Amino acid sequence: MSQAFLIAGALFGGTGVLLGAFGAHALKTRLTPEALSSWDTAVTYQLFHALALLFAGLLARSVTHPAVTVAGLSWIVGLLLFSGSIYVLAIGGPRFFGPVTPIGGLALIAGWASMLVAVAKQV
Repeated sequence: MSQAFLIAGALFGGTGVLLGAFGAHALKTRLTPEALSSWDTAVTYQLFHALALLFAGLLARSVTHPAVTVAGLSWIVGLLLFSGSIYVLAIGGPRFFGPVTPIGGLALIAGWASMLVAVAKQV
């Protein structure tokens, strides 16, 4: 899983920069200030969790606890649901994506809880 988390971290990092620039330039005049703020929130969470995935990928090379894998997978799912739903909603997508956002947020939190378990077991 180490390699998968490293690849996912790099992909989410690169697309996070791309989506941030897209929001700042192409969407700046097309979105309301509230929608643009939501877009920025999605980008911020994506970039932070891209770094977390890189960390999980590196950690998985030396820590064999399954909680590292749970953390990485939770962050991938969480980013797709949390940031993904916010991107869709910000550009005026269907409102049924609204309830998806907190599910993604819970997945992100679960990832951090899993990482806590993984590192605590190594101390």
